[in-house]
Amino acid sequence: MDPNKEEFLKEFGADYGYPNGPKTIDEIRATEFKRLNGRIFFFSITRNSILSKFHFLFLFFGLVYLDHAGATLYSELQMEAVFKDLATNVYGNPHSQSDSSYATCDIVREARQQVLDYFNASPKEYKCIFTSGATAALKLVGEAFPWSDQSCFMYTMENHNSVLGIREYALSQGSAAFAIDIEESLDHSRGNLMSVKVSQHQIQRRNEARFFEKEPTGGAYNLFAFPSECNFSGLRFSLDLVKIIKEDSDRILEGSPFCSGRWMVLIDAAKGCATQTLDLSKHPADFVVISFYKLFGYPTGLGALIARNDAAKLLKKTYFSGGTVAASIADTDFIKRRQEIEELFEDGTTSFLSIASIRHGFKMLNSLTMPSISRHTTSLTTYVRKMLLALKHENGASVCTLYRSDNVKVVCHGWGPIISFNLRRPDNSWFGYREVEKLASLSQIQLRVRNIEWERTLGFPQTGCFCNPGACAKYLGLSHSDLLSNIEAGHVCWDDYDVVNGKPAGAVRVSFGYMSTYEDAKKFIDFVRTSFVSLPNQIGRYHLRERPSSFLNEGPRKLLAGGVFLKSITIYPIKSCAGFSAASWPLSSTGLQYDREWLLKSLTGDILTQKKVPEMCLISTSIDLHQGILFVESPRCKERLQINFKSNTCNGSTGEDFHIHGQRYEGRSYNNEVNIWFSQAVGQPCCLLRCSMSNYYLNNSRCVGMRRDVQSRLNFVNEAQFLLISKESVSDLNDRISSIQVNPMRFRPNLVISGGEPYAEDGWRTLKIGDNCFTSQGGCNRCQMINLVNEGGQMQKSNEPLATLASYRRVKGKILFGILLRYETADEVEQETNSWLQVGQEIHPNSF
Repeated sequence: MDPNKEEFLKEFGADYGYPNGPKTIDEIRATEFKRLNGRIFFFSITRNSILSKFHFLFLFFGLVYLDHAGATLYSELQMEAVFKDLATNVYGNPHSQSDSSYATCDIVREARQQVLDYFNASPKEYKCIFTSGATAALKLVGEAFPWSDQSCFMYTMENHNSVLGIREYALSQGSAAFAIDIEESLDHSRGNLMSVKVSQHQIQRRNEARFFEKEPTGGAYNLFAFPSECNFSGLRFSLDLVKIIKEDSDRILEGSPFCSGRWMVLIDAAKGCATQTLDLSKHPADFVVISFYKLFGYPTGLGALIARNDAAKLLKKTYFSGGTVAASIADTDFIKRRQEIEELFEDGTTSFLSIASIRHGFKMLNSLTMPSISRHTTSLTTYVRKMLLALKHENGASVCTLYRSDNVKVVCHGWGPIISFNLRRPDNSWFGYREVEKLASLSQIQLRVRNIEWERTLGFPQTGCFCNPGACAKYLGLSHSDLLSNIEAGHVCWDDYDVVNGKPAGAVRVSFGYMSTYEDAKKFIDFVRTSFVSLPNQIGRYHLRERPSSFLNEGPRKLLAGGVFLKSITIYPIKSCAGFSAASWPLSSTGLQYDREWLLKSLTGDILTQKKVPEMCLISTSIDLHQGILFVESPRCKERLQINFKSNTCNGSTGEDFHIHGQRYEGRSYNNEVNIWFSQAVGQPCCLLRCSMSNYYLNNSRCVGMRRDVQSRLNFVNEAQFLLISKESVSDLNDRISSIQVNPMRFRPNLVISGGEPYAEDGWRTLKIGDNCFTSQGGCNRCQMINLVNEGGQMQKSNEPLATLASYRRVKGKILFGILLRYETADEVEQETNSWLQVGQEIHPNSF
């Protein structure tokens, strides 16, 4: 056995791996999660709209899944039981009267009882209302709660956005809303007993005048919401808060106008109940919300609201639907609602086939028992926290900052199997979380990163990570001025700005499930150590040529000692389709003439790329300059398509406006015959557009250390007019890769050069090719697309060459290979030029 695992088992062996369960963790992984093992698999996709197939071959080398807080994994035996159930039974609409309908009613009734049993809730006190998920359950409570101008919605800072959304219902009805922090303190007046202290944030209200017309009477209904487990930090709140708030609100909220009134409590258990028991017989919350995919992976789109009977009867439902009314009259204001709580709140036909499947998930959880699951996941979480905190750079600086403080004086019931963190460099600057995500993916590790989500509510900016804005602001230490500064810097949800003003704009999260293993945890720790820890023997491991003055003073002669020349020219007329090579080609103010001047757009407005539609690589192109014709071919189309540049194949004289990467373009569309051809070629309805006008001017100051101080006008390119690749750099890359050999065309370059030293192009500020001048705009940041290659009509994907590039070409979160160029024309207006590039021309770096 691995000595490291032996050491782990000495400390955690009593809790790890279900030693007293029906199966050990190794047996569970071997029999129920075989899909996580390394494998090669083949599959084909058939498009529904047009009968066409595309084949994929993916190579996986063992997947480490660490996003169980987002969605846990279903067991393969669980799914086999679901399929067998559905294949051997007939379940009809429960609103009918047939035998199959009665069978459905029975299975739904059993499922409700299973949910109540899971929370040890008596059916005499609670009802299970099925919803489309935890969010829908929260929305139901918010919509139907008896708000008044005397009511209050109180919630802990650590809450999911779906909980915070209830605030909108409260405020719209004239109620107040405010967040609180909860701490424990010693109460000397009560014999030094532990007491709960509430720190109240600003009260929010949309109609203050209405409230102050009368004093609170104490008869209004108030709602308090908290999560059983924070999905950002893993903090588990004490479930004693239920009784504390319901029975002791006068003391807890002393001095607040809302200290009296009838307090009801809502628990968001979507995350917490997957690894920790919530016993409603001991902690009688009024409302509990869950999603079943968080519990056992399948089904998605199904959740539940567990509501106390007396609390559910207070909810005021407005809308009625099929299934919720006993009778209604179409042309008269008359309805008679159903009396049963479940029937009253479950609009329409329930997702009864999904409901039928949850018993197989509960069977699996119950066989392991929740205490055992909790101990197992806690052992892994504790181990990973310990190992992350022990990581040090060569200068002694800590590598990892964990967003969990053991000194937080909250009403806490421990910590769940979640770790949120960011990583630092030896100089104490931050690694961006996007860099962590990209490298983790290359190592077959699936984790969660999230950036700041920006929204404005009541005029105040708010921020959130993992949809938990309060926890994110608290743990990342973001002040209101930080939030405002980030907004002014243009930071928005899901963008790529992972470090703003020297501070992380989000975090990395790993989380464990009942099927997680020591090997998962160990591989993750090894990944962090090898990818982010600076050790003495790793000095200079990143091979990227800088441009010091000594290098520049050498001039072009030393670089050209072996002779550098243009080896190939490639034009890609249609964005993301295959290009063609030419011995010589004219230049224009947008780059190579006709390069990426066309694109394909779906009927829903999405721009088609190989990332979305890999079939596009099968579409070949060529251009006859003398005839002015673009030729397009596809193995799926019998006829070769010809598009005359100057013919009337474009529809009308007006252009179509659209945006790519936030930039405005105007394009001209083609007739139906052309669009049908391309729809057949890519296997889905689409249309061809030609760029007729572009307002896309590249901001050339984006690349630190590179000269990007002039604007460039671009066609439908991602970033720059040209991509240049060095044959010698590709050869050096191939020497480092053991599994495959990479052709320069894998990188979709416009220009391939030969001669000189590998990576000499990194140091070029400018270059001349023949008499044509170009400015370097920095290195090209590579993505997973270079790992996808077409081999005989079959798409193959592995982790190379990006994984090898990441090992020595990584700079500040970017994996750079090749350089981007801008053509220096006489002026900025689009014009035809008489300048040509020709294969064999000499390259003169830094010559102007």
